[in-house]
Amino acid sequence: MQQNLEKEIDERRQGEALEMQNTPALVADRLLYIESYGCAMNFADSEIVASILQKDGFATTRNVEEADVIFINTCSIRENAETTARNKLKQYNVLKKNNPELVIGVLGCMAERLKSKFLEEEKLVDLVAGPDSYRALPQLIALVESGQKAVNVLLSREETYADLSPVRMNSNGISAYVSIMRGCDNMCTFCVVPFTRGRERSRDPHSIVKEVIDLHNAGYKEVTLLGQNVDSYCWSENPELRGKALKEAPKEQIVTFAKLLEMVALVSPNLRVRFSTSHPKDINDDVLFAIQKHHNICEHIHLPVQSGNSRVLEIMNRTYTREWYVSKVERIRELIPNCGITTDIIAGFCSETEAEHQDTVELVKWAQFDMAYMYYYSERPGTLAAKKYPDDIPEEEKKRRLQEIISAQHASQTQNFSKSVGKTFEILVEGVSKKSNDELMGRTTQSFVVIFPREHYKIGDYVNVEITGGTRATLIGKAVK
Repeated sequence: MQQNLEKEIDERRQGEALEMQNTPALVADRLLYIESYGCAMNFADSEIVASILQKDGFATTRNVEEADVIFINTCSIRENAETTARNKLKQYNVLKKNNPELVIGVLGCMAERLKSKFLEEEKLVDLVAGPDSYRALPQLIALVESGQKAVNVLLSREETYADLSPVRMNSNGISAYVSIMRGCDNMCTFCVVPFTRGRERSRDPHSIVKEVIDLHNAGYKEVTLLGQNVDSYCWSENPELRGKALKEAPKEQIVTFAKLLEMVALVSPNLRVRFSTSHPKDINDDVLFAIQKHHNICEHIHLPVQSGNSRVLEIMNRTYTREWYVSKVERIRELIPNCGITTDIIAGFCSETEAEHQDTVELVKWAQFDMAYMYYYSERPGTLAAKKYPDDIPEEEKKRRLQEIISAQHASQTQNFSKSVGKTFEILVEGVSKKSNDELMGRTTQSFVVIFPREHYKIGDYVNVEITGGTRATLIGKAVK
C-alpha cells in the first residue's frame, strides 16, 4: 500500500511541476474584491470564487474602491456575523452612488438564509449565491449588469469544486487551506450548516493530492485539510457506492480520512499537514496512528466538545456522551502524548441548568485544553433547536456562565504554557511579529504560537526554538541549533 502511494505521489509531483511551468498568465479585465468572515471554509471558498471569476477576466484587488464587483462571504452561525455583514453592505452601497455599475453580492451560508431580506426588503445587494452555486457567478453577474437581480442558492449533492485551482488571496505563501469535503450530515440542533451547505460529500482524493503538489511546488510549507467533519471523509472509485453503502463498505474499497492523511503526508516530508475539524464520534485510532507514523502530520486535533454534560449533549444531538468524549481525549493522549487539543464550547444552551453548566466547567479543568473557542448560545433561525427548544436562559446568565468557562480555560492555558518553558520546539516561521519587525512568528506542531528574535531567519524556515517565557496566548523563545 505505502509503495503504491509513494509511486503515485512521485509521478504526480513530476507531472504537476511540468504543468506549472507551462501555465500562461491571465490578463484581467475587471477587478473583484472579496471580504470573508466566519470559518476557514468560507476563506477557502472565497479562493474558489476568485478562481472561477479569474477565468471570466477578473483579478482580485485589496482596494475596495477600485472594484467592479464586491462580494461578502460570511456565515450564519452567530448573530454578530450577520450584523457585521449588514453594516459592511451599507458601507459599500455608499460607493455605488459614485459608481452605479458596481455589483454588490453576498455569498455563503448567510446568502441562503437571508436572500429575500437582503435583496427585496433592505435592497443591500444585487446578487445572492449559495455555497454550491459559485460556478454560476459569471452568469449571475451578467444578469445584474442587464438590470436584473440574481439569485442562486440551490444545494448540490455532487459539487466539490474538485477540478478548480484556488486563487490564494492574501496568502503568506507558506500556509494554505485545502478543502477535502463539503456539507454536513450531523444535524447538531444548534447549527445551520446542514441547511445552508447541504449534505456531506467527499472530494476525489487524487484531486486533493494534485492541489497539494501544486502548493508544494509553489513553495508552500503547510496545508490544512478542511471539512465540517474531516473524520467522516469517505470516497470510492466505485460510483455505485454512495451514502450509507459507502460508509459501510470494506476498508479496502474506500479511501478513509486516515488514508487521505497518509497520501497528503507523502507528498513531501518537509510539508506540514494539519486538519480541521474533527468530530468526537468519528475520529478513530487509524487517524491517530497516521499522526504517529508521519512526522509532518501535526500533533494537533481540534475536537469540539460544546458541553460537558451528557443531557445537554443529547439535546444538541452531538451523538456522544461526556464519558465518550473523555475517553477520546484519553486515547489521544495515550497514543500521542504531546498532542495539542483545542475545542469549541457553548454556554447557556437551551434548558441548561446551573449543575449542568458546572459539568462543563469541570470538564474544561480536567481536559486542560490548549485553546478553546467559547461562546454563549445564540439562537439561529432555521435550526432544529429554534424549532424544538425555547431559548430560555437569560442573556446575562449566559454571559456569567461563559465567563466562568473562560476563566477556567485561561487558567489551563497558563498552566500548559508554563510547562513549555525550557523545552525546544520546531517552529515553521509564518510571518513577522505584529509588535516588532525584529521578531518572527511561527507555530509548533501543536499549533502554539511562538515569537522569537529574527536574526538571520526568514519566513518559511523551520527553526528550533527554546521557550523562555510567554503570555497566556503566546510563547516567547530564542533560536537554538
